[in-house]
Amino acid sequence: MVDTLSRVPVTDCVKLCHRVVDGLCGRQRPSRRDYSTIWSPEEWLDLLNSLTAVCRLAVGNNSSDEEVLAGLSGVGSSSHAEAVLSVLRARREEIRRSLLDRTNSISSATLQDFDWQLKVALSSDKISSLHTPLLSLSLDVKENSALRSFTMEMNREELNTLVSSLEAANKVVLQLK
Repeated sequence: MVDTLSRVPVTDCVKLCHRVVDGLCGRQRPSRRDYSTIWSPEEWLDLLNSLTAVCRLAVGNNSSDEEVLAGLSGVGSSSHAEAVLSVLRARREEIRRSLLDRTNSISSATLQDFDWQLKVALSSDKISSLHTPLLSLSLDVKENSALRSFTMEMNREELNTLVSSLEAANKVVLQLK
């Protein structure tokens, strides 16, 4: 996250941080599609994971503003660190409630069903030359007694990243058994 966050203006940084908190709270996360010209898929996942971790740690540990700023010292400009801090200040209680809710319901979430479709994206000005395969993945997750649906659309690189992440998660689960 060191220099990647400073690639966007501070106002966009605030919007991005709010969307990250939205995702942490169970609402719609920021879409890589909106930032694909700024960050590679790997940088994007790293940035999202880092921002999410900062939010969880800052709220979970009840960190002071100074501690949060010290943790964000590698972000680049101090205005970007202040932007992240301002979002944390504004939404601290909402993040805390979400973390408590997730802790209480984490053991009861199970994957119920999945579906996938392969699409080809066509550009309006380059219809004959642009054929980008996209995977549309729909997941139905049962959390407590509520069924929630998640739909993701991924290109080949994002799919490879997802598969790698799932394989790594599977290894961790197997080691815990």
